[in-house]
Amino acid sequence: MNVPPPPPAAPPTAHRGGALARRLRSLVHDLTHPSHPPTPLLAHARRRWARRLPYALAAVLTAILLPVTVQVLTNDYGIDGALAGALATAQAAPLLLAVTRPLQAWWITFSADIAGAFAILLLPPDGFRQAEAWPWTPMVLVGYLALMIALALRERHRVLVVVWLITGAVGALFELVSQKLSDGNHVLLFVLSGAALLVGAALRERRDAQRRLAEQETISEAERAQRTLLEERARIARELHDVVAHHMSVITVQADSAAYRIDGLPPAAEEEFGTIAASARSSLSEMRRLLGLLRNEHTDGGELAPQPGLDDIARLVEATRRAGVPTELAVNRGGHEFSQAVELSVYRIVQEALANVVRHAPQAATRVMVGPDGQGNLTVVIVNGPSPLEAEPLETTGTGHGLVGLRERVRLLGGTLEVGPKAGGFRVGARFPLDGLSEMESTGP
Repeated sequence: MNVPPPPPAAPPTAHRGGALARRLRSLVHDLTHPSHPPTPLLAHARRRWARRLPYALAAVLTAILLPVTVQVLTNDYGIDGALAGALATAQAAPLLLAVTRPLQAWWITFSADIAGAFAILLLPPDGFRQAEAWPWTPMVLVGYLALMIALALRERHRVLVVVWLITGAVGALFELVSQKLSDGNHVLLFVLSGAALLVGAALRERRDAQRRLAEQETISEAERAQRTLLEERARIARELHDVVAHHMSVITVQADSAAYRIDGLPPAAEEEFGTIAASARSSLSEMRRLLGLLRNEHTDGGELAPQPGLDDIARLVEATRRAGVPTELAVNRGGHEFSQAVELSVYRIVQEALANVVRHAPQAATRVMVGPDGQGNLTVVIVNGPSPLEAEPLETTGTGHGLVGLRERVRLLGGTLEVGPKAGGFRVGARFPLDGLSEMESTGP
């Protein structure tokens, strides 16, 4: 069987030609399609006057250049009034469009500038004085430089380079067409337009860098707040793990020892207690597997100590007094015994509030009140007055992350937290519903 020979490979020049054609098409696309939506220049500025500045500058330049261009073209160059008005409008009016669409404005203005140069070139030899500027009039120079800055604030770098090269190439062509009429100002426009493009591009890069920095700061602050919340949740989970593990262990021990502590248990009851103990052990093991990851492998032995509660608040207050903050304490259980999770949360709230007083309002008189409010709630209130004038705060700023943790603790227990200034000082108040918090309604029989 005859196998047809493979087709001949395309020569390298064909590949290079195809790549060049694709690049040219991409370049033409960039020159005819703006890279940004038609939003006004400086639309994202924070100040109102900065957002209106491009419109004001464009209106002022147009109002000045339009009549001046008409007058110069008619009086100095001898162009017909109607043609001079059309050229002046096409050269100056696009500056208003440049506020939102600078690339389209450049196409209109540069085409009008070229048409104006040809109109002057076709005049009779005695139509204008040889001393007049050509190919670009002074008004063209001013308007074109303003347009270059607007273009640099919006378009990509390669578009700016191509626009700059086109500006120089057209000026050089006019120099070749009539060296007698040219006074060399096309070189001046080439240099000044390059400088304007550099200035505009630098301003845009600075603005973009500031915007990215602001976005990064916003993201970083949100990440810090989220990390603080997650860390506090992990800490609460570890503490709840200790509380739940204790109760589950008690259930397991009681169920396992029921057959030895209670005489005459029927076999069915013994089997039921055994099932309860097995389920408790299984639940405890599963909980430890799930929550064990929350414990840092480098955790020191401090977490193995008993968790603080309402009875330990007095030590907090005493330490605060030694720090120079006069503090009053009133703790009233109201005949209730609360779970370890509740007592720990109350302790943490008082601890954070007193720490804030020491940092932000040293020597300020402070009161700590814990107890039922008579409406079915356990209330925790820490109020401090203003700091004495002679005392300077240890800290004048704060992240607010401590309050984030307090809110999370209170929320997980179904309570509410209120914080805010009061009478020149500050107040932290938490309220927990007693239903479901008390382990027993009264200490009495």
